[in-house]
Amino acid sequence: MTTSNATRVAVLVGSLRADSLNRKVAEMLRDNAPDGVELHIVEGLGEVPFYEEDLDATATPAPATALREQVRGSDAVLIVTPEYNGTMPAVLNNAIDWLSRPYGAGAVVGKPVGVIGTTPTPYGGKWAHEDAVRSVGVAGGIAIDGGVVSQPALEVDPLADPEVLERFLGVVRRLVAFEAVAA
Repeated sequence: MTTSNATRVAVLVGSLRADSLNRKVAEMLRDNAPDGVELHIVEGLGEVPFYEEDLDATATPAPATALREQVRGSDAVLIVTPEYNGTMPAVLNNAIDWLSRPYGAGAVVGKPVGVIGTTPTPYGGKWAHEDAVRSVGVAGGIAIDGGVVSQPALEVDPLADPEVLERFLGVVRRLVAFEAVAA
């Protein structure tokens, strides 16, 4: 149900796999969003071509335009991502590249951003999350305090553990609180 006063959070999922654990986390958060909060998973990141300034200057591809519009129309951004080879997946980096343009006026500029996710490593995606925070910060987004949660999926099922769900939802609540203060 969409309400006009709801805080809209665009969710970027860094894994394209159909059975992605991080996608399931994003869906779980969407389905358990706090009252007054709407989480919208941005679809089609795999269809967005690699960022190329010449392409953007002449004919921005429809998937990139859709990405920008969805994020621009949101109040906040939540990145839910695994870690690939010690950093964020290329699809997520590419999305941030498109969202960062035009320089200084990109769709993510001034938006509060949280980064969460899980991976079957002892670090739970920590390096990918740090890289995402740095990249989105350079793009003009505002990483919120306490807005990074990296959950190892080695000894706990992130989809079934109520403490993990609460930690992830805590990031969503901080995004909303930031937006309310900034408004």
